[in-house]
Amino acid sequence: MARKQSRGRPEDMFSAQGERAIEREAPLAARMRPRSFEEFVGQAHLVGEGRVLRRVIDADQLPSIILWGPPGSGKTTLARIVAAQTKAHFAPVSAVTAGVADLRRIVDEARERRALHSQRTILFIDEIHRFNKAQQDVILPYVEEGVVTLIGATTENPSFEVIGPLLSRCRVYTLNQLTPEQVETIVRSALADKERGLGDRGLTVEEDVAPGLASASGGDARVALNALELAAAAAEAQGDRRVTLALVEEALQHRTYLYDRAGDAHYDTISAFIKSLRGSDPDAALYWLARMIEAGEDPLFIVRRMVILAAEDVGLADPQALVVATACQQAVHFVGMPEGFLPMAECALYLATAPKSNSALAAYEKARADAQKTRNDPVPLHLRNPVTGLMRDQGYGKGYKYAHGYDEHYVEQQFLPDRLAGRRYYQPGDLGWEKRIKEWLERLRKGKAERGPEGNET
Repeated sequence: MARKQSRGRPEDMFSAQGERAIEREAPLAARMRPRSFEEFVGQAHLVGEGRVLRRVIDADQLPSIILWGPPGSGKTTLARIVAAQTKAHFAPVSAVTAGVADLRRIVDEARERRALHSQRTILFIDEIHRFNKAQQDVILPYVEEGVVTLIGATTENPSFEVIGPLLSRCRVYTLNQLTPEQVETIVRSALADKERGLGDRGLTVEEDVAPGLASASGGDARVALNALELAAAAAEAQGDRRVTLALVEEALQHRTYLYDRAGDAHYDTISAFIKSLRGSDPDAALYWLARMIEAGEDPLFIVRRMVILAAEDVGLADPQALVVATACQQAVHFVGMPEGFLPMAECALYLATAPKSNSALAAYEKARADAQKTRNDPVPLHLRNPVTGLMRDQGYGKGYKYAHGYDEHYVEQQFLPDRLAGRRYYQPGDLGWEKRIKEWLERLRKGKAERGPEGNET
């Protein structure tokens, strides 16, 4: 009879040693990943004491959820804490590498696990927005039936990136970007931790390193820890083991911009820029403009939006705004980048400080609504051009009053279809040039009954 092993199989020991070696050699950001809610920094609105999500995780009653937040905000970490806290089997996949076959295998195993052991399965899909519609359709029935509990993590707006039927079966929880103070807490924890961090490396760290990293990392804890680890390695290589802000800045190379020209940051930032222009805040407008330019946004995309704003939000309060915006487009197209930021900045400042009016937009919307209702109404006869004798005989042009033949080149007459006669769409504002327009129109309309004899008709 073979003698029983008392200390476990050799292959198990080798496997455990290998896993420990991998953990030791993992990047600092991976080693410092929080293992419990007590170590987790940020997102107190979701997982703070007494919060609903925290309670259902602690009670192992988690429903299917989508975690939506910027990079480095803790989505994957939160999912791993769920894995540690829950009695369910945890099956993580990445949408970048996983396919339909992987999902079907996990579902088959989940069915078997529930049948044999009455154990639930949590399917964690990192970057779920990278799954196409067909891949998301595969998951849907199993989430609906409860075969798996889904945790999806995404940096993109789930409303656009997750199919409606799947989204309707999940609760969406929004994670906030980490504040500089929270990132600094994470950095200081990594510097002090002797087991998983850099606390046993004998480093001398200048006081401005942690706040400097926190400020430059764009709220991404992973970026901060990776830069810290690289700066620490450089300090050890040069022999003095002194981590300075200069080393950290060199490790970062440049500040991290949370910006994706096809994602939410693209639309959120341009929205902030336009609203700053509309709100007459030149400083905020310049800031958001700089954010977009430095992140590599297409300059002509920005300029196109300024041209639209010049007509929509400045309008006739300052008609020169549209001229400035179109000139900016020409200048940027001609000069290119990086010097193109100069006409863009000038244009943004002009638009932000110009008086505002949306009267052109409001007037057009009213006119469009009437045009859609009366699109088949005939043009009044006196406005039609009598090109031929037959047309004259039928009354084309009869009664038309030639404006230049009257005082101030104006005469009252009907220009709208009969059903819309007397309708007013344009209501001039009281700011800038439009105030003059308003006074002029009021003068013309008030004096219409006081005019002299009619001039020439043509």
